[in-house]
Amino acid sequence: MTTPIDLRGIIPATVLPLTPGGEIDEPGLRTYIRWISTQGIRAVAVNVDTGEGPHLWPEERLRVIRVYKEELAGTGIPVVAGLGASFTAQAVRYAREARAAGADCLLVFPLADYLGQPLSPELPYGYHKAIADEVGLPLILFTLQPALGGTDFGDEALLRLLEIPQVVAIKEALFDAKRFREIVTLVRSADRPVTVLTGNDNFVWESYLLGAEGALLGACAVATRAHVEVWAAAMRGDWVTARALGDRIQRLVDAMFAPPVRDYRARAKEILVMQGILAGAHVRPPLLPIGPEGRQALKRALEDAGQL
Repeated sequence: MTTPIDLRGIIPATVLPLTPGGEIDEPGLRTYIRWISTQGIRAVAVNVDTGEGPHLWPEERLRVIRVYKEELAGTGIPVVAGLGASFTAQAVRYAREARAAGADCLLVFPLADYLGQPLSPELPYGYHKAIADEVGLPLILFTLQPALGGTDFGDEALLRLLEIPQVVAIKEALFDAKRFREIVTLVRSADRPVTVLTGNDNFVWESYLLGAEGALLGACAVATRAHVEVWAAAMRGDWVTARALGDRIQRLVDAMFAPPVRDYRARAKEILVMQGILAGAHVRPPLLPIGPEGRQALKRALEDAGQL
């Protein structure tokens, strides 16, 4: 039986501090966890793109989960682990290992096999159902812009996926407000509550107006407390506050996700260095650090957002 989990709120997709040599900076990671755990968050998402999960060895991903569980002990903050694989049996093995390491929930990344239309609903259904049946952890579906390697499952496939009892939430990141609203309506038609989490960095506060109950975002790895305040204002219906603060921190989000988008991981770390939270902004190759001009742009955005 799947353990109930409440995912309504801010779930930062966390960064992973690294040493100059590209190894996990465990002391720096523990310091970062202790900071972010005090920001009013609902959960943490680890080993996702923001945390360079696809660039880690399998044993490193498990170590990251264990460190989070150690540091979050007693806080009541669940650990959502990113689950990326190439085929079903591999996903089941990785999911079992993540559960053994302490993961409380899995964010299931889309497969390359989803690309190309039409997509049979049975393909994503079979993949998620196997993970659900074999592992039993709560699952978060993930619709992602095709340009970033994801897919829009389509209504028929989504309804099929919502039949899986372990599916407790969906991260919607198609960057299309019209489609977002359609998916919110579809999810609400399910015969049980499923939480809609925005993954749309380009319209965060507006996502709440369209029906999101929380956010699972790399943007929330920085200015985390401000994102929590925007969410809280939206949930109490204070749209004046949600818009004013949301528009202000959007300046920082836009700078973080400026072209090329792949550099947002290095930019997130640079922001945290400027705020005194991280000691360094090192990323693992082939990712590259940002230069002086990029750092200046981030500093201006931090000042504009009132976060420096």
